[in-house]
Order: sequence, then C-alpha cells, then structure tokens
Amino acid sequence: MNSLDYELYDYVEMKKEHPCGSNEWQIIRMGMDIRIKCQGCEHSVMIPRKKFNKSVKKVIKNHD
Repeated sequence: MNSLDYELYDYVEMKKEHPCGSNEWQIIRMGMDIRIKCQGCEHSVMIPRKKFNKSVKKVIKNHD
C-alpha cells in the first residue's frame, strides 16, 4: 500500500480486528509513526508507519 492512498482523518480497515470486535480505525496523527483510533471503543494506538502499511487492508472512507 502506498502512503498516498490514505490521508489524515481517513477511516481504514485493518487486517486484525481490535479486541472490542471492531476493525475500523480513524487516522488521527501522521508522521514517522501513525496514531489510529478504534471506532468501536475509542482506544488509540500509535504504530510505526512501516507496520501500519503492512497492517492496513483498505481505506473505507476518505475524510472530506
């Protein structure tokens, strides 16, 4: 997945689901690390961009 495929505040689907049962996340910070927020329980996680690129399945909604 290319870094141009997603932007700040986009909603993405991850390969693994969160323990709360949701696999929909919103990107809330971008840099060397990316912070994403679970849309099921509002928990946020910061992960390295390289790991994020491997873990993201698809972009669900673009933020407009």
